[in-house]
Amino acid sequence: MQIDIIEHEPPYRLGVIVGSLSRESINRRLALALTRLAPSEFHVEEISYDQLPVYNRDFDADYPQSALDFKATVAAVDALLFVTPEYNRSIPGALKNAIDWGSRPWGQNVWAQKPVAVIGASVGQIGTAVAQQSLRASLSFLNARQMTAPEAYIHFTDGLVDDAGHVTVPSTEEFLRAFLTEFLEFTGRVLTVIPRP
Repeated sequence: MQIDIIEHEPPYRLGVIVGSLSRESINRRLALALTRLAPSEFHVEEISYDQLPVYNRDFDADYPQSALDFKATVAAVDALLFVTPEYNRSIPGALKNAIDWGSRPWGQNVWAQKPVAVIGASVGQIGTAVAQQSLRASLSFLNARQMTAPEAYIHFTDGLVDDAGHVTVPSTEEFLRAFLTEFLEFTGRVLTVIPRP
């Protein structure tokens, strides 16, 4: 029996999930910069989750429309980029809530087999390292295909990214471009082995 492998050619739809709901979030600003710096093979779109209620398994029998819409949006993209702050040495509750919605009901996990990358910015020196490990643990359990290197912990200083999303420090801009290029290549490899439906 012959098995046909359909390669998913670029451009790829890249969904960006910002871990903070704040409009003034430095990670939202970082996400804007990443959108500007992304290779042309990525068609970038933010995936919002601010309308999701708090997850409760009682919803599993009758999912609310906001959760169905969220899952459909995640399912429609080829890859995901998480841009998260660190709250109390972990990820924000709203982001964990979105991840939980995407993983349920049992057996309908929208994160499975999806190429993902994780990045985050903090005014502290560790640049969201602990939060990223927490996020990676959940994504690992949910069978997402994680790019494990290069890691990207951004020490966010005042003026690093301007209001228009331009990175003002050349070495940081170069690093972010390289990170996104690596993720593009990783996405291509994953989708060659595990084609999207």
